[in-house]
Amino acid sequence: MRTERNLTRLDRVFARLDREPERPAHIDVPKMSRHRVVLFAATLAFYLAIVWAVVITSWLVRLDWQVMFFRPYQQWAGIHWFVDYYVVLGQRGPTAVMVAAWLGWRSWRQHTVRPLLTLGASLLLLNITVGAAKLGMGRLGPHYATVIGSNEMGLGGDIFPSGHTANAVVTWGILAYLASTPRARRWLSAASAVTSLGVGMSTVYLGTHWLSDVLLGWAAGLLILLALPWCEPFIARAETWLFDLRDRWRARRGSMVPAPVPVPVVLKPRPAPVEQPAPEPEPVSLARAPRAPVHLHLAPGPHTARSERTPVTPAGSRRPQHPERQPRGTAAQAVRPLTGG
Repeated sequence: MRTERNLTRLDRVFARLDREPERPAHIDVPKMSRHRVVLFAATLAFYLAIVWAVVITSWLVRLDWQVMFFRPYQQWAGIHWFVDYYVVLGQRGPTAVMVAAWLGWRSWRQHTVRPLLTLGASLLLLNITVGAAKLGMGRLGPHYATVIGSNEMGLGGDIFPSGHTANAVVTWGILAYLASTPRARRWLSAASAVTSLGVGMSTVYLGTHWLSDVLLGWAAGLLILLALPWCEPFIARAETWLFDLRDRWRARRGSMVPAPVPVPVVLKPRPAPVEQPAPEPEPVSLARAPRAPVHLHLAPGPHTARSERTPVTPAGSRRPQHPERQPRGTAAQAVRPLTGG
């Protein structure tokens, strides 16, 4: 008797992946609720407070110098190799490729481009806001500091806020933002928070950022995630436009397809002719057939001998005439000289 094999968890996962992709009807699009507005306002206030604390060279700047002089990369040198690899989770290029690959597969499965459009919108906001803040404040990093105890602002630097930290918050937090279930959103939010926290502390450990840079980077990334619901109407319009463009392209491509070649008519072979019996040959008589009478065309009149016939002279000579020639008798008489007797 044949028994059925119990499906393992991995078998169930592959069975789910092999299903026909379909667009879910319950896509949860976050809205700008009152709770989110309150969080956005609190994060913005925290952002401005850090900037003001650094500008006035408050206790936060003194803490930055104390951490820099502590030199964590020398205190815990054994984990330096691990931190060098872990900090890559905050670099924009590798993280954007990994997250875009996952969201691209998800977009294909769900027949929607909203995940990719949301990722693109968040990275665009990140480049604009964080880049403008970096260039506007121009703070130098710990390795390039000039005056001990100063805030190093306005000296042409580009490390305030921390781009690694803000990028880690946005890139990994977008997975929690696009989660389809509340449980998945909670777990992904916790994972992205721990990852971005570790990336920020890694930059402080390596001495590439001040501690205040990391704090401002966390606030900058969180502000982008909280403001994404305001971008949802534009993302929906962009998705509709892309689908309309795809439909027009398919229609144009269908109109350019050449007309199908008509199916050739199969000709039936002509039926073979019915063989008729050959006619019997007529019997040939052995007797010789009589010859036809021979009609002799002779000259009219009585038969005469050849010598008695009158010679027949042709009407004209067949040879061409030569004007320099003269008749034979006349020429002889003219040329012959006269002799006396």
